[in-house]
Amino acid sequence: MAWRGLHLTRPSRLSFADGQVVVAQDDGEVRLALEDVAWIVLDTPQSTLSGSLLSACMAAGIALIATDEKHTPSGVALPFHRHFRQGEIAHRQVAMGAPLKKRLWQRIVRAKIDNQAANLVALRGDGGGALTEMARHVGSGDPDNVEARAARHYWARLWPDFRRDDEGDRRNMLLNYGYAVARAGVARSLVAAGLLPAFGVNHASVTNAFNLADDVLEPFRPLVDRVAWKVAGEGRPSRDALSVDDRRAMAGVLLVEARIGADTVTLLVAAERAAESLVRAIEMSLPEALELPAPAP
Repeated sequence: MAWRGLHLTRPSRLSFADGQVVVAQDDGEVRLALEDVAWIVLDTPQSTLSGSLLSACMAAGIALIATDEKHTPSGVALPFHRHFRQGEIAHRQVAMGAPLKKRLWQRIVRAKIDNQAANLVALRGDGGGALTEMARHVGSGDPDNVEARAARHYWARLWPDFRRDDEGDRRNMLLNYGYAVARAGVARSLVAAGLLPAFGVNHASVTNAFNLADDVLEPFRPLVDRVAWKVAGEGRPSRDALSVDDRRAMAGVLLVEARIGADTVTLLVAAERAAESLVRAIEMSLPEALELPAPAP
């Protein structure tokens, strides 16, 4: 089972040999078993990879994440087909009715708000009770948009001087980097489970190829928030660009521990279990079958 991530910030030449990812840099060469690698972040413009490695990564279900000139993740490469029941599962997914979609979204939003509440208790020592109460009032499809009200309460208490739309704030840079990596991990797991990331249960943009990934990602976001909060200290405002250490910390979010069911696992494994359970929830028309992560104790 894949369990490792590779974050490249220095000029690198990547190739494939003897079942291994070969990373050649000026000071030497490193080899990693392909079967151990789940995601690769190419966080430098001075990186090249061979066609044989690209093909091997797609066959192994490895998510290849590219960054832009500001070192922000800007794209991900995923395989087309990874599951022996791809067609059957995709047909069931596309045929989902509105009632099931709404109940799945209700479950997702409740999990997200509960995770935000856990963050406030763990990081700020208070403020979680109001969010827990809000989560109880999320209806099917969240018609009252409790998610947005919860977000206002959450951010105002996590970082009182924070604006989520301020792209120059280092805290937002940390969040966006971590969200992009987590999104790639979720998309990778959806594809591996036979689902089509473009067809969501709530997100439905015609220009978004990852609507379902953005749906399932929501409960994962507060776990990324916790990493960003720790990297940023207590969140004092800063206009500094992200350092290599900052980016490395956020590139590793898929290795953060989480609870799913009765188990403590990494976010990477949690994404896989969430995707597999979503297939069961769709096949059984049972939203309660969907397993979603919570912060580890």
